[in-house]
Order: sequence, then structure tokens, then C-alpha cells
Amino acid sequence: MKTIIRGFFKLLLSLVSLLLVLLMIGGAYFGIKGYTLYRDATEETPMDEMVESIRSRDGFTEFDELPEIYVNAVVSVEDKRFWDHHGVDYLAIVRAAWNDLRAWSFAEGGSTITQQLMKNTYFTQEKKLERKFAEVFAAWSLEKEYCKEDIFALYVNSIYFGSGYYGIRDAAEGYFGKSPSELSDYEAVMLAGLPNAPSAYSPDTSPELARQRMRQVLDRMVKCKALSREEADRIFAEGE
Repeated sequence: MKTIIRGFFKLLLSLVSLLLVLLMIGGAYFGIKGYTLYRDATEETPMDEMVESIRSRDGFTEFDELPEIYVNAVVSVEDKRFWDHHGVDYLAIVRAAWNDLRAWSFAEGGSTITQQLMKNTYFTQEKKLERKFAEVFAAWSLEKEYCKEDIFALYVNSIYFGSGYYGIRDAAEGYFGKSPSELSDYEAVMLAGLPNAPSAYSPDTSPELARQRMRQVLDRMVKCKALSREEADRIFAEGE
């Protein structure tokens, strides 16, 4: 009996070792492909040119013009460790990978705000491992050259908010007739939730879905301790 048990554990150890080797080989393969994709993209459009192309757009809004509650809402719902990581949130990647394995899908990616910015400006939306590696290399590179405030501003000035609005100023003016600095707490939090699914959550076409999404953002802010439950309820009630 002991011999059978020892044989079973040896077999199990061999299988685990083989799996680890295959994962290392796969990681190296897609890592090299991803680095090549990143290198080619940044050679075609150097990172400083990419940054300048966003900064030169009409209505570019600097970080210090953004309401604090909007910044806190975006960070809470998109990348809660944004101020602490160096472009990549490894805990989020592990969690996303585990959830993907359980669901046998590639639905979650664990992307940070920095990675999302790089994906949106350099790469396609295809869910391929080499693209994920490419955006990781790009995120590391961007964070070496630019501060968090600059990266956040680049992100919110380039994302889509639905109803044809690109960038935070365009969205604030289009939906509410205000500049970003003039937004109420309610308006700022609502805008923070739209880029997750801008066509579905647009207040112009789906006001009820927009409010449901806003509730999700507020709940996330409470969980991240960016707001108290009382503050979150007060803000949500402003739209009633």
C-alpha cells in the first residue's frame, strides 16, 4: 500500500513539474512575441510622440483640473492600487488568471490604468497573450518616464464615454454642459463608470443603466474606503 501511495505522489510531482515547465516555455514564447509587438509599436510611434498627440487634442484637461471625487472613483473602479504599482498590478493579474481558469475563458485581464492606456493607444482589443505581454512592457516603459498624475490625465483624456464623446472634457460638456472642474459629485461619479461599457451606460440612451452602473461605482468606492456608505447614499440620491 505504501509503495502505491509513494508511486502516486511521484507521478503527481512529475505531472506538476511538467506543467510548470510547459508554463515557463509558454511564458517565454508569448513574452518574446509580446516584446517584439511592443518594440515594433514604439519604434513606429515613440512614446513621447504618443503622449504629445494626446496632450495636443482640443480640450485636454490637466490632472489638477479634475475633481478629486472623479479621480477617486476612477481609481476605485478601474485600478485600486494605481498609486502604488509600477504599471502592472501582479495581484490583479493572478486573480484574473484564476477566474479565467475557473471559467475556462479569457474574460478578465487584470489590466491597470497604465496598461489600458497602452492598449488603447498602441494595440488592438484582441484577447491574445502576446498583446497582454506587449501592454505590460509598454506600461513599464511609460511609468519610468511619466508620473502617475500625467498617466491618469492621459488616460481620461483619451477614453470613450459613449454618445460620441472622447475624453473627460468632451463628456462633461456633452452630458452636463460643464467643464470637468464644475462637475457635481453625482455627475463626476457617473462619468467614472461609463468607459466600462460606454454604449450600454450612456445617460443619453440608457439613463437607468447609467444609474445602476453609478451605484456599482459608489459601492466600489465604499469598499476601497474612498467614501463612507452615508456619503455614497447621499451622492446617489442627488439624481432622484
